[in-house]
Order: sequence, then structure tokens, then C-alpha cells
Amino acid sequence: MLSILYYIFTLLQVTVLFIVSIIVLALTYPFDKSRRWVHECSRLICALLYGVPPFIRRTIDGVENIDPKKAYVMVMNHNSGFDIFAAYKIPLNFRWVSKREVFRVPFMGPLLTIHGDIPIERGNATKAMAKVLRLGKLWISRGATIAIFPEGTRSKTGEINRFKAGAFTLAKEAGVEILPVVMTGTNEFFRKGWLVNWRNRVAIRVLKPVSVEEVAAKEVAELSTEVRERMVLSLAELRKEVATEKR
Repeated sequence: MLSILYYIFTLLQVTVLFIVSIIVLALTYPFDKSRRWVHECSRLICALLYGVPPFIRRTIDGVENIDPKKAYVMVMNHNSGFDIFAAYKIPLNFRWVSKREVFRVPFMGPLLTIHGDIPIERGNATKAMAKVLRLGKLWISRGATIAIFPEGTRSKTGEINRFKAGAFTLAKEAGVEILPVVMTGTNEFFRKGWLVNWRNRVAIRVLKPVSVEEVAAKEVAELSTEVRERMVLSLAELRKEVATEKR
């Protein structure tokens, strides 16, 4: 019963904030090209999603590694559809790169469009890469970070799969730092298929960014491998810490 009430609450608050986001976009569009205020509406939606249930927690550490004045290419591991909602805890104004199918989901799809996120067709790698580079560099020039799941799809095992080249190519061409982020717990939001896990804990860790100089000096494949190795180690450490806290 509580899970059903939570779903109803979520639907209502997303509907209201969807309307608010449209109004905010209309009012701020002439002077807020980075859509920071629209992004704040999305942050509010996610804060309520995680903040209303008393025992669901969403924590973050490593925020000292973020310079709020910079735009990054932010790369994250991908375990669940809830990764997107959890990531709004990160104190940056960012645009998502996401598969086209997500933009067709009721409510969520229109919100992503209003937010300015980048839809790609995963079946055409060349076309997808060109779009990521073109729109990614446009948003970065406006001061927004680009958020990408470099695995390209959700991990079925929870471990970090091999990375695709798009995020690292974009960072090199745009001349910005790469900001690695790992998270755990998003795939445990539900129990028994659809019931909410009221004890869910999502932990996010922001790693030190890869400098512009290092991004420029290394080949895409080398960058991809080194960032993935750092993220694999950090994710293992984060999971160990979370498991220790649960004891």
C-alpha cells in the first residue's frame, strides 16, 4: 500500500514540476542559455523523490573535486534507470546523453527534452557520435557539463563494462576535463519486482578530474582504459564502505 501511495505521489509531483519546468524555460530562455534554472527544477523533482521517504538515503562525497565554474564531461557507471535520478545530487548543471527510447517515456521523456538532454540512436554509432560531439560542444560552450554513461548500456552484473569512445572524444575535442563519478545502490530501489525498498541507500562518489592537459596528451583508448580502471577501484572501495556501514 505504501508503495502505491509513493507512486501516486511521484506521478503528481512530476506532473506539477513538469508544468513548472515549462514555465521556467519560457521565462528564462532569453538569458539562461545553459538552462540552469530548468536543471534546478529537475534537481527538486529528484530531491523529493529521495527525500520524502524517511529511510531512503542518497549520499555523496568527493564534491571538493568539483569546480562549479567549470564545465566537464562527466562519466558514470550505469546499473539502473534510477542512476539518472540519483545523479541530480551532484552539484553541477549538466545535460544527459541518453538513448532515444527514454525520450518516449511518458512524463520523463518530455522532461528530458525541456531539460535540453541529447537523444541518440544507438543503432547508428557514426550518427550518434556526430550528434554527441555537435550538441555536446554546444552545451559545454554555454557552461553546461555533459553527463554520459560510457558503458553505453546498463551493466547486468553490476560491474563496470568496457567503455565506448564518445565521452573521451568529446572531452578532447571540447578541451575540457573528464570528471569520473561512481555510484552504488540504485539497482536496489525496488524489492519483489515493484515494491519500494524503504531502506535503500544510494552512495555517490566524485573522483578527481582528469586535467585538460592529460586529456589532450593521451589517445582516446588510453584515456578510456585509465579512467575505467580508476572507477573500478573506487566503486569497489565505495561498496565495501557501504557494506561495512550496514553491519
